[in-house]
Amino acid sequence: MRTLCASTLIGEFFVIGFAGLVAMKDPDLSMTTVWTVSGVAMVFCLLLCGMITRPGGVQLGWALQVLLIASGFVVPTMFFLGAVFAALWWASVHYGRKVEEAKARFAAQAGA
Repeated sequence: MRTLCASTLIGEFFVIGFAGLVAMKDPDLSMTTVWTVSGVAMVFCLLLCGMITRPGGVQLGWALQVLLIASGFVVPTMFFLGAVFAALWWASVHYGRKVEEAKARFAAQAGA
């Protein structure tokens, strides 16, 4: 699960950076605000890569997905990209757990 989730988070890291570049074009937003928010979100993605297997890691990932979708109010394309990454997050968690269960079952059979 960790590898799949971390891959999704790294993809989000880059998408958030590119969304920050698009948000800079908005005359109502200061560059400081855009890069503070984008930078914090990008760092959060990187930190979350290491926290996936810890208690609450997956829930923090879901919170990030909600924030990513909500960023569509600033950059409308993020509604779509946020939904795509939320689906990828779900798939990473769902199938990552299935792979871990299969590995554990295989290891138990090999040990017996």
